Amino acid sequence: MKRIREIRALLKSDIDAVFDRDPAARSVFEVMITYSGIHAIWAHRLAHWFYKRNRFLIARVISQMSRFFTGIEIHPGARIGKGFFIDHGMGVVIGETCEIGDYVTLYQGVTLGGTGKEKGKRHPTVEDGVLIASGAKVLGSMRIGRCSKIGAGSVVLREIPPNSTVVGVPGRVVIRDGVRVDKSDLDQVNLPDPVAETCRDLQREIDSLRMELGRLKDEWESERREKKRDGYAPVQHSD
Repeated sequence: MKRIREIRALLKSDIDAVFDRDPAARSVFEVMITYSGIHAIWAHRLAHWFYKRNRFLIARVISQMSRFFTGIEIHPGARIGKGFFIDHGMGVVIGETCEIGDYVTLYQGVTLGGTGKEKGKRHPTVEDGVLIASGAKVLGSMRIGRCSKIGAGSVVLREIPPNSTVVGVPGRVVIRDGVRVDKSDLDQVNLPDPVAETCRDLQREIDSLRMELGRLKDEWESERREKKRDGYAPVQHSD
């Protein structure tokens, strides 16, 4: 009975998370039958139960069926805490060695993945209260500190301290503990454009080279005029 009560409390925390973080939710019945994020996390909790008991085949079958119906892929080996919420959900991928704390929120298109080659712990650890916005990619075995926010479209490749806001490609901390550490005006939508920044750097380099070539040309013309004035004539070589 104690185990049943724990399971009921865990499932209830998933439903409560929807109402806490999605203003479109109207009723428990609606959430249970129409929210793909709820279907995916509940299927994962069942698959993970089999996975922990070394029933890997049935665990993967449940996982793949959930992926087919919800568009959300969660490896049955991933460990996920209570109050987990996937909003919209399509395209979310969570790897085998991911560890996700309590009350974490993911939006559509999020990837919690590895770099593809390493063994052992190769996926992120996401601490309590983290929010990861649409399209963000968190890759590798690193820790995302509690109550941090990852901006839409960001690519995170290194550890993030707690209470941080991260944006950009690659992701960088712009706010920490409520204090802006990057003075640029950034938000979840207006992210830095690395291609545009690279183009600006190249243009500055081109402008610098043009100035240097102009200076060298002026020096050469000045030297040529001085030699002509002094009666210097270049030697003509016969074939």
